[in-house]
Amino acid sequence: MNESVIMSGFGGQGILLMGQLLCYAGMYEGRRVTWMPSYGPEMRGGTANCTVMISSDRVGSPVTRFPHSLVAMNKASLDKFETAIQPEGFLVINSSLVDRDPVRTDLRSIKVPANQIAEEAGTLQVTNMAALGAYVAGRGVVSLDAVIIALRRMMPEHRKQLLAVNEEALRRGAEAAKIQ
Repeated sequence: MNESVIMSGFGGQGILLMGQLLCYAGMYEGRRVTWMPSYGPEMRGGTANCTVMISSDRVGSPVTRFPHSLVAMNKASLDKFETAIQPEGFLVINSSLVDRDPVRTDLRSIKVPANQIAEEAGTLQVTNMAALGAYVAGRGVVSLDAVIIALRRMMPEHRKQLLAVNEEALRRGAEAAKIQ
């Protein structure tokens, strides 16, 4: 098993946290992982992305020009990275913010209204969890249970009150992916 995914969006959308949780879930399941963040100097509103590698073997590099998958949280991310996805790759689109379909027809894609799912779960702060849940359910690289365990272990004490709403968004995102 070997997976590379780029998660991308605006700064402030929790892009880097999505990647970290995916890595921790992979480690929990005994895989080898890397996480490489990339972001602009802005605190919020700039661009942010991270590359995550999950493998049953050693990971040769923490970056890739041609990922297997992409989670695009905004249109700029889809525009930038869609052409780089490997043929027959996987794409998650936050349809709440992306108003176009993928150009490529050789990808398996899921459109998930991550912002709407987050609002229904209780707060827009968990939009990233809705998208992560959709990715995990659609790709099957790690289990949703492993992501939830990672979330519980990573959540800082001052954010524990948001644990239930994060878990709810993960589950709702996973369910939204399953019906597509």
